[in-house]
Amino acid sequence: MSAGGAARGRAGGGEAPARRAHLRLAGDAEGQRQRPVAVLKGGASLERTVSLKSGERAQRALKALGHEVIAIDVGPELLGELLEHAPRAAFVTLHGREGEDGTVQSLLEAVGVPYTGSGPAACQRCTDKALAKYLMREAGIPTPDFRALKESAVRELGVAAALPIIGRELGFPMVVKPASQGSALGVNFAQSSEDLPRAIVAALSYDRKVVLERYVKGRDLAVSVLDSDGGPDSSPEPVAMPVIEAIPREQEFYAYESRYEIGMTTFVCPAELPAQTAARAQELALATYRLLGCHGVARVDMMLDDESGELTVLETNVVPGLTETSLLPLAAEVVGIDLEALVARILASAFTR
Repeated sequence: MSAGGAARGRAGGGEAPARRAHLRLAGDAEGQRQRPVAVLKGGASLERTVSLKSGERAQRALKALGHEVIAIDVGPELLGELLEHAPRAAFVTLHGREGEDGTVQSLLEAVGVPYTGSGPAACQRCTDKALAKYLMREAGIPTPDFRALKESAVRELGVAAALPIIGRELGFPMVVKPASQGSALGVNFAQSSEDLPRAIVAALSYDRKVVLERYVKGRDLAVSVLDSDGGPDSSPEPVAMPVIEAIPREQEFYAYESRYEIGMTTFVCPAELPAQTAARAQELALATYRLLGCHGVARVDMMLDDESGELTVLETNVVPGLTETSLLPLAAEVVGIDLEALVARILASAFTR
């Protein structure tokens, strides 16, 4: 059961000692075991608080696995700290900009430090929700209809004249959100055409590009994806975790507060879905993961339409949270992967790029 709400599902019996030992030692090279793992967390984004929580849990798990750990609150001294400590790998728990848009990943590649999770290109594709949706639409992965507007178009090209057309095409209520924020930050709902300019201005306070998206009334679902653990008996293909449904208790949608305030959301894992629907959700998650070029771990968020029963992909998070209310650890626990084993498996991805 998640500390953030009720979780229902079948938990596996845990991983065998041999598998746990394999995960623990994944990526180890002779002479490197004494070099620390650097946990990158914090930073200056709006998701700093969540990142610090994820980083703290990753640190505890890594220490329990026998690793020396260096915690780095990412800032202007990052490069100096990396050069000073010469970590054998960086465990990225940096949420929001810089941690998820490819900035830190590019820096780590420049100084030759292996790191967990996706590379710069995949990070950029996933973080830019508009770009990700264009790519999904071209690939035939269902995603709610949308329009993307840059701040320059809004302020300099008279986009206001097109808003009535957009309103007719997407309908109301309409979701208006920054193109590159996570954790539902800056998401607004325009209930009518009168609300739309205000919602766009509010979203632009978070980013220079906004996504206007058709509202889907339905169930909030998420599927986490993990790469193979590299074991001798494992498949080389990424694996989709059980589907999770997030049911906010007080808010209309799965907002920032619902995600991280303990007790504000009920999480159901595995989600109570027909087997065919659950399989389809996992299939879409894997297709999206591959399309966007993800590596190591990611979480794919989607909606199940109440009326049509159709699944549509909203976005992909390349640095899923590890907090007490985060969905990735919950889904892993249901299939018998505890936090230590999960962290070990994510760490292994630093050495399989």
